[in-house]
Amino acid sequence: MALAPALDLVSPVNDVDIPHPPANVEAEQALLGALLYDNAAFERLGDNLEPRHFYEPFHQRLFATIQTQIRKGQLAEPILLAEQFSRDPAFEALGGVRYLADLVDRAPPAANAPDYARAIYDLALRRDLIRIGGEITVRAQAPEDAQTAMEQIEAAEASLYTLAETGGASQGFISFVDALGGALEMAAEAHRRDGGLAGVSTGLIDLDQKIGGLHPSDLVILAARPSMGKTSLAANIAFNIARHYAWEPQPDGSRKTVSGGVVAFFSLEMSAEQLAMRLLAEVSGVSGDRLRKGEIDASEFARIREAALEIQDAPLHIDATGGLSIAKLAARARRLKRQHGLDAIFVDYLQLITSGDNRNDNRVQEVSMITQSLKALAKELNVPVIALAQLSRQVENREDKKPQLSDLRESGSIEQDADMVMFIYRESYYLSRLEPREGTAEHLTWQENMDRVAGMAEIIIGKQRHGPIGTVKLSYTEEITKFGNLARDPGRYDIR
Repeated sequence: MALAPALDLVSPVNDVDIPHPPANVEAEQALLGALLYDNAAFERLGDNLEPRHFYEPFHQRLFATIQTQIRKGQLAEPILLAEQFSRDPAFEALGGVRYLADLVDRAPPAANAPDYARAIYDLALRRDLIRIGGEITVRAQAPEDAQTAMEQIEAAEASLYTLAETGGASQGFISFVDALGGALEMAAEAHRRDGGLAGVSTGLIDLDQKIGGLHPSDLVILAARPSMGKTSLAANIAFNIARHYAWEPQPDGSRKTVSGGVVAFFSLEMSAEQLAMRLLAEVSGVSGDRLRKGEIDASEFARIREAALEIQDAPLHIDATGGLSIAKLAARARRLKRQHGLDAIFVDYLQLITSGDNRNDNRVQEVSMITQSLKALAKELNVPVIALAQLSRQVENREDKKPQLSDLRESGSIEQDADMVMFIYRESYYLSRLEPREGTAEHLTWQENMDRVAGMAEIIIGKQRHGPIGTVKLSYTEEITKFGNLARDPGRYDIR
């Protein structure tokens, strides 16, 4: 009995007016037959092929069912599967259980299954390319009051990036069993680290213990008043991540990050050179202020050169474009991940990003759109996004200067979209501005308080979706603008 032809159903990828979308139903039949004949062939297919890559709609459902059965450790064969499809009209139209039996009868050797899988996957990508190309053409021919050309380019790049990374123009729904598989893999990774972090380490021990590291797909807001050290802390963490980057090769030739990571740092306020100067000061231990003024001796300059050689290969990529729009920021992040990999994104700072929409004169709505876009980017690229933010002046009007969620400027959307909100508070900053006249009893008390808080900073976790809120104490060395771990010996701190 000859195999029945594919049903004449409209495929969801056939949005563009093309007579024959690239597809090979015979290859799909051959692969499905091989899998039904020998379930062990499924393990040779790799992770790329998904049900959505099949052109024939019934084949999509059949592959999904075979996939589920095998992953559950159950047998996938015609008689057992026929019961599951007994009410499927397409199954009956194709011939019912006889169709499945014919797939098995005409199945090629199981060793050829990976070749058929690659052909099916490639044709699915070609259909998506045709659809994306058609959408680009339609948008480009739209009236002038539609998207600008640059916005269309960014949208096209986003579609192509998603296609390249996921093998589909859009991910859409995934089954619960697939989501469970991802969760189990995350748990297994944490278990393999023997109690280590689930996320990317910040390099700050107490902070890591409180937040479990920086987690993929999370939007983290790091907020403070000016001069508290937002940029310094962000640069410290970004550098710690890049400095400890290590990877291992995968069977498909890709790289898997095993420690640290590749970092993108969007510095909308400071130049790349200024940021690099801060990191040089941190690593060399030479005051950043003296570095800028040139007040260093030969031995200090030698330390600076050694520090530069030590850190020059760290995968820390700095983009210092001012007034960057959220769409361009996302496009550059996608490009970096495609070309070099990407494990974390830092944005300094949130209120300097533009929406790119000149018609939007409502700043609260604009910030809301930006935070939503940053969260979407974190999920799309599966990396943590750490965005710095300014606090409103109302902090200065309170006796207790410790920041809280309501102090975030345009706080509603930022607080809502963020997975974690951290504040920086340095009591010494405020106390130093209240120095009484020398020689008085008040000055002695003030000096005692200054000695108590000097070189210390508090990181206040105001919101955390995955864990508790609270306060973490760090050391802070103002001369080199470096945050570090407090020493385990009470009363002392480590500024290495």
